[in-house]
Amino acid sequence: MTNSLKTRVTEALDKIRPYLEADGGDISLVEITKENVVKVELHGTCVGCSMSMMTMKAGVEQSIKSAAPEITQVVAINPEFIS
Repeated sequence: MTNSLKTRVTEALDKIRPYLEADGGDISLVEITKENVVKVELHGTCVGCSMSMMTMKAGVEQSIKSAAPEITQVVAINPEFIS
């Protein structure tokens, strides 16, 4: 993983963070694996929200992949997202 990849992912999260915060939520980068999988953790009202999965796919993942096309997947590590 290069610093520029982490920087691009972090910047993508920073761009969508205000939208999550407006609804009382937040997101943090946990890690970027060697397989280019981004692991994030949702916080606040995002945890347990029925719209969280749609937010992950339509907002978070799309934003990250737009900034860093080499990312293969974005996953939330929160227990409610792990099947």
